Amino acid sequence: MTRSVAVLSDVHGVLPALDAVLAEPAVRAADLVVVTGDHTWGPQPCEVLDRLVALGDRAVLVRGNADRELLHIARGLDVGLDDDPLSVWGAAQLTSDHLALLEAMPEQLTLDLPGFGLVRFCHATPRDDAEVVLVDSRLGRWHEVLADLPAEVGTMVCGHTHMPFLRLVDRRLVVNPGSVGLPYGHPGASWAVLSDGQVTFGRTTLDVDRLVRDVVDGSGWPDVEAWADETFRRPAGDVEALAAFAPRDGR
Repeated sequence: MTRSVAVLSDVHGVLPALDAVLAEPAVRAADLVVVTGDHTWGPQPCEVLDRLVALGDRAVLVRGNADRELLHIARGLDVGLDDDPLSVWGAAQLTSDHLALLEAMPEQLTLDLPGFGLVRFCHATPRDDAEVVLVDSRLGRWHEVLADLPAEVGTMVCGHTHMPFLRLVDRRLVVNPGSVGLPYGHPGASWAVLSDGQVTFGRTTLDVDRLVRDVVDGSGWPDVEAWADETFRRPAGDVEALAAFAPRDGR
């Protein structure tokens, strides 16, 4: 019986951050690891997928919008990202096994967890893998987003916006573990554990210089050095990220 679930999200092809989180005692002790999407779109997309697959039955992978987009690019579909070099490069790295893996990934799943009851895991929202809801989204917006979620599902776990939060929405619990690979608002890789009705947030401290070096050394993307320096040394703050997401939240 699954009693505890470690929730990771938005690894975005940053293998050193994923490895650091997987080594956390609380993550290692969890019965199950659920990764709520956007494993790819990053400098090490294949390496991250391979590491997650190596977890075997202990891990359940949900597909996020970035995973869907790279899958479609690799299949020759136009998703409007032809001018994004990281998307184009990442899609070209995916092997047939990776594509089959992404194709087969569920967009969401529901688990019955002690102390929580039915929990819905998804990437962004249950109805749209790219929809934005935030910790301070108005209640009307939340009602709209969750309107089709069955009443018996008392908890929703999502990712997508790269900032951890916990809030109630009309008696439903909403949990966002934050991002492993590209966190906004604070340094370090974010994650959470759901166990016996309790939500525990974790943050894994990462040495930025070592992270940059390891990602640069471990990626074949030609522009990885400049990308890693900008991304890891000057990450977006939470105020900046909330302001950027606001129009997509209907404000």
